[in-house]
Amino acid sequence: MQNNEKIQENMKLSIVIPVHNEEEGVLATVGGIIKELEAEKINHEIIIVDDNSSDSTPKITDDLSARCPNVKVVHRGPPNGFGRAIQEGLRNTSGDAVGIVMGDSSDDPKDIVGCFRKIEEGYDCVFGSRFLKGSIVKDYPLVKLLINRLANNFIRMLFLIKANDITNAFKLYRREVIRAVMPLQALYFNITVEIPLKALVRGFSYAQIPIRWYGRKSGVSKLGIRQMGRKYLFTVLYVWLEKLLLKDEVKRR
Repeated sequence: MQNNEKIQENMKLSIVIPVHNEEEGVLATVGGIIKELEAEKINHEIIIVDDNSSDSTPKITDDLSARCPNVKVVHRGPPNGFGRAIQEGLRNTSGDAVGIVMGDSSDDPKDIVGCFRKIEEGYDCVFGSRFLKGSIVKDYPLVKLLINRLANNFIRMLFLIKANDITNAFKLYRREVIRAVMPLQALYFNITVEIPLKALVRGFSYAQIPIRWYGRKSGVSKLGIRQMGRKYLFTVLYVWLEKLLLKDEVKRR
């Protein structure tokens, strides 16, 4: 249950959006988020992290930032990496809460609002789940779906948690959670499990809500399943070991 002492009004929300060669969809993604947050009168900033794109993404995002005062663009050079981009984005946020959203329009802006309302209630973390009653999932490749379910069930059993879509990037955190999980080690998509698992190991409260997820409408997925499998496993096991060490430390006290 959420801590009522953490209920806070007029919170500022920072949205971090990592992009790499998303020229076809980045405007629609950011535009949809701005429209929804403004309609809900949520104080916000959007941090777009251009992860060394080789197409017109840098120009498109710079032009967008010039028109929209709440949009900031951070340009990264090589080496590329989703985790590197997320970490750079987090360093540039100023909000009371931070959300991580994909740049390919696979996440629904209405779900950002739903997660933020949970943060306002007092939860430390809110995880979007594609596998709860009420979730809507479209165009999820079958192989990726099967791997997702195996991986998430393994994580649930290892950490004894109810959250069932930890690998999903779509999550919101209070700023104090982000501070507590530093330093982050993951440089690629495995950062999507490092942050939430570290947060849970440190005892932060969480809620999960059903979300809508749509397969990307443009561009190419940057997630290589074979290459990332070992990185995900390493991250999960290293945080699990950290959990055991923290538990032993508490016992000694």
